Amino acid sequence: MNVQDAVIVDLVRTPSGKGKPGGALSSIHPVDLLAEVLESIVSRNNLEPGMVDDVIAGCVSQIGEQAYNIGRNALLAAGFPDSVPGTTVDRQCGSSQQAAMFAAQAVMTGQYDVVIACGVESMSRIPLGTSGAGMDRFGSKLRARYPEGLVNQGVSAELIANKWGLSREVLDEFAARSHRLSVEARDRFSTEILPIAGVSVDETVRDTTTVEGLASLAPAFRTDELATRFPELDWKITPGNSSPLTDGASAALIMSAKRATQLGLKPRARFHAFAVTGSDPIFMLTGIIPATKKVLERAGLSLEDIDWFEVNEAFASVPLAWQKELGTDPQKLNPRGGAIALGHALGSSGTRLLTTLVNQLEATGKRWGLQTMCEGGGMANATIIERL
Repeated sequence: MNVQDAVIVDLVRTPSGKGKPGGALSSIHPVDLLAEVLESIVSRNNLEPGMVDDVIAGCVSQIGEQAYNIGRNALLAAGFPDSVPGTTVDRQCGSSQQAAMFAAQAVMTGQYDVVIACGVESMSRIPLGTSGAGMDRFGSKLRARYPEGLVNQGVSAELIANKWGLSREVLDEFAARSHRLSVEARDRFSTEILPIAGVSVDETVRDTTTVEGLASLAPAFRTDELATRFPELDWKITPGNSSPLTDGASAALIMSAKRATQLGLKPRARFHAFAVTGSDPIFMLTGIIPATKKVLERAGLSLEDIDWFEVNEAFASVPLAWQKELGTDPQKLNPRGGAIALGHALGSSGTRLLTTLVNQLEATGKRWGLQTMCEGGGMANATIIERL
């Protein structure tokens, strides 16, 4: 390793809680939820919190209990010295993946030695869409550029399914696979999950999910107005082949290889390459395709070099279109299941995927992992890591 390599020393996540009143984590304030993983990641590495140069947190709905810089609030709640700064970023679903990118880049340029990248979302307490409720989120100039109107992500998922010729059966089969693989990996998840509030397993994973059961669910995003606007769609995105509303938090301890050596800590992986792209805000969720190509080019690697892929399962059509477009090996994709089963606690999902990817590389003795995340508004992040 180069002394200025950005290495991952540790990662931890909460279980996934159903993002609705009565969900397993719904009684926990999001500041406290994030504070739990921050406390854990420093204590289990015997790290003095005052050594942390910055805490960079991802959170999407920065309103109400998640407002006023939840990254800073959570580190103070975790007992860190008040000299430790914190900030909160929003790149939609990729917020904490972007946090990890910012953290690693700061280490690689010598500006930071120790950083925590993390994320949180309590979708039971701050429902999806709360931050934009009752207001014009776009303004006149953006609306003028897209006069036919911007759409929600569910419609984008429908457009993707239609463009790549993905049938309802294929979507439901992929969703059932996600639950099956997550059930099979349940024991292995114990190495990455921090039990909290008496919960130690992902509440969103359903042992009994079948393709037949999923087939009974109605489309979630069709309205008469949208059906008129998009007559080509046959509406096949349902709650069953979409990621559920979720509560959760996760964190990654990132530092320079030099500082890890000085502290006697063993790096588990290092960051190798990053990419972020914009994409069509109507299709919105397809940016993972150019982002994957871009990060592979920057890394000097091919698809065949990558041992495991983590592609966020916002909707089944997203990783399936990515796989179909790039021709990737389906066996390498989300081997422990994905967000359809494990949940999608928006601001936490980036570091949650990173946690799962590092653990999967270690469990199988493989070297290269690629993570990519579709994002609202038409963006995507991609990251390549190398197990050490």
